[in-house]
Amino acid sequence: MDVTKIKKLRSDTGAGVMEAKQVLEKFGNDLEEATKYLMSKVSEKAAKKLDRTTKDGLVHSYIHNKGKVGSLVLLACETDFVAKTEDFKKLANDIAMQICTDEYENVESLLKSEYMRDSSRTVQDCINGVIAKVGEKVELKDFVKYSV
Repeated sequence: MDVTKIKKLRSDTGAGVMEAKQVLEKFGNDLEEATKYLMSKVSEKAAKKLDRTTKDGLVHSYIHNKGKVGSLVLLACETDFVAKTEDFKKLANDIAMQICTDEYENVESLLKSEYMRDSSRTVQDCINGVIAKVGEKVELKDFVKYSV
């Protein structure tokens, strides 16, 4: 079994070591198929958390192009514990960076857009991956982009 594929699958989907290994075995060590399968399970996990209340989170800023464009993101979660995790902070930064790459009409259009680092995923897929890892509802509440 290829350990690098297990690590990649865990990183992309939030799956545990044994789950990642089993799914890779199930799909004949095909990383792409294993990722698709686990991402569908991640979406199911995220859907189960939709009725929860997000009362914590953080506001994250990102400045790009030597100060010519920047964004603010309000990313919410259920507890301050999750808001302090590296996964949550990285997600906030990635979303803020994504906002600087294009013009988005609203939160929904941003969530449906192709993720800048992986065209096979959407921004919502990235959020769902963090939900699977941290076990809490995570939602993008609002954002703003400024440019000169």
